[in-house]
Amino acid sequence: MSERPATMVPPEFDLNAMRRGRLASLRATMVADGLDLVVLSNPLSIRYATDYRGYAAFQAHIPTTYALIAVDGPVVVHGAYADDLGLIDIALPANSATAFDAGMDLSNAADRQVADVLRFRDELGLSIAASIGIERATPSLHRAYTDEGITLIDAEPTIELARSRKSELEMVALRYSIDVAEYGMRQMEAALEPGITENQLWAILHATNIAHNGDWIDGRMLASGPRSNPWYQEASGRVIESGDVVPFDSDMIGPFGYCADISRTFLCGDQAPTGEQLDLYKRSLDEIWHNTELLRVGASFEELSHSVMRQPEEINVNRYACAFHGVGLSDEYPKIPYTDDWDRLGYDGEIEDGLVLSVESYVGPLGGSVGIKLEQMVQVTSAGIVALSTYPFWDL
Repeated sequence: MSERPATMVPPEFDLNAMRRGRLASLRATMVADGLDLVVLSNPLSIRYATDYRGYAAFQAHIPTTYALIAVDGPVVVHGAYADDLGLIDIALPANSATAFDAGMDLSNAADRQVADVLRFRDELGLSIAASIGIERATPSLHRAYTDEGITLIDAEPTIELARSRKSELEMVALRYSIDVAEYGMRQMEAALEPGITENQLWAILHATNIAHNGDWIDGRMLASGPRSNPWYQEASGRVIESGDVVPFDSDMIGPFGYCADISRTFLCGDQAPTGEQLDLYKRSLDEIWHNTELLRVGASFEELSHSVMRQPEEINVNRYACAFHGVGLSDEYPKIPYTDDWDRLGYDGEIEDGLVLSVESYVGPLGGSVGIKLEQMVQVTSAGIVALSTYPFWDL
């Protein structure tokens, strides 16, 4: 029997206190936003509020489970089935308004799901005028709510804002997910030899994540050699050759459900990088450091967007989707675009104390055959910037 690979020891911390703290943060944000009750169907929102993780990837495309969270009262989840129910006080059957569960006519299932919500509202003693926030209601659900005289409020901004505000216990969990990702990255780099395929190399990070009780990886963002430019070419069966650059983006939903979103670029083989590879890598790393130094508590999103490093035009036209974005249980609010994209994609806001961000860079000239992807996770605090990802860069 082959020897099982070693795994890291998870940190000792009060998981139940972290769960209670997240629920309290959500409820405080609900109060600030004037919501009495929210109906959550995004599996990451359900996990944040209750720490229920059952069938989350399935739930992302067939939203069977829904959680009912009031400012005060029991936590109710329809469709929870596992033994470990986290903070769930009451687990009830679901009335899923999907074609998979309800067939082609979704109206009856939608009516039943809304009845579940209104029954809970009435049990809490809330009036018909109570403010109810909904995540991603389908047309059938929207019709069922409006038939009952309910004015829908979008709950997504409320829960995204709550998720962006990390407690110290959340940071313990998040740092462990980063540690696991970087443990997997070390194994990837050790296995990177000519002849391995992109898929085989990428599978090492997946295996490491699952072995440490992680969940999934959001994408397949690993490419090699000429497939490194342009970006967003996902892992394939291509055989990696000596001298190839191998950029990747972890996008790993890891232990405790927290995301490790880190990018590095490896070099396959024993030879030194070419002049072009070195130049592009240095440009990418300079962008990471320049943009990181801009971050401070109180900085506006617009200010940051208009201060980021600008690459030469042939590189700028091939730029990444954003300069910064939040990270927690996944990529999350805020997303801060590059200057050129501000008028189309920008929205303003302010960096809060403790915000966790990924600082992004992709450098690959338009029409070129080499691209470098780097991404660094940091926390912005009143005492300064804390680097969360520590995997080494090239020694330039």
